[in-house]
Amino acid sequence: MKQIPNLFTLLNLVFGCVAIKFILQPETSFIGSGGKVVTSGMLVGGALLLAAAVVDFLDGFVARLFKATSAMGEQLDSLADAISFGVAPGMLLYRLLQIGFSDNAAASEWWYLPAVIFPCAAVWRLAKFNLDKEQRYYFKGIPTPAAGLTVAALPAIAYSGSAGINAIVFCPPVQYAVILIISGLMVSNLPIISLKFRSYTLKANVDKLLLVLISVIAAIIFKWAAVPLVFVAYVIVSLIFKPNKEKV
Repeated sequence: MKQIPNLFTLLNLVFGCVAIKFILQPETSFIGSGGKVVTSGMLVGGALLLAAAVVDFLDGFVARLFKATSAMGEQLDSLADAISFGVAPGMLLYRLLQIGFSDNAAASEWWYLPAVIFPCAAVWRLAKFNLDKEQRYYFKGIPTPAAGLTVAALPAIAYSGSAGINAIVFCPPVQYAVILIISGLMVSNLPIISLKFRSYTLKANVDKLLLVLISVIAAIIFKWAAVPLVFVAYVIVSLIFKPNKEKV
């Protein structure tokens, strides 16, 4: 029973590794109409990272359910997250930059290199989390899974969105800004609310419930484009409620 949560963690890792395979595979299967288009592998990779996020949530839930939390489980979780929500989204950003610069004859491979900033920030964030016991109550900096999922949604946003949204997703300056802003938020000390419900009173969960409400409304109205909006809302709600250990 004690190893069941670790199996979920390893499944998270498997999804992340397979996602990288699909994201980087050379292919001529491009999907979309008008503007620049994504590969089918990028869409599959993004979906696999969503699956990784689901099992990442479940491993913690199962660990608490079976009272099977352990130091090894914590380390496995961070190592799996480094791949699924650090390296894999970094490779996705690399591919997005490739497509973004595809119509620039002067483009160099070096222009895609900033994509590696994201996995570096993710690993830094995970290491900081493991060493800071206060982050069991609230986060310092955007959690790596939230950052990784925001990037993972970009191919679906480009595929399903309007020509204007497509142009924004594949605009290299916007891509560079996304890399720098999300990476910076990961390694920052900005107090961010934890989405774990440690108490069932309304007062203790107003911030989380507000974020859930915003997420549902945004998803209904904006579909996939809601993901970056929810990411921004996550930061804003955290700034408003200013989480700390005493408030939990």
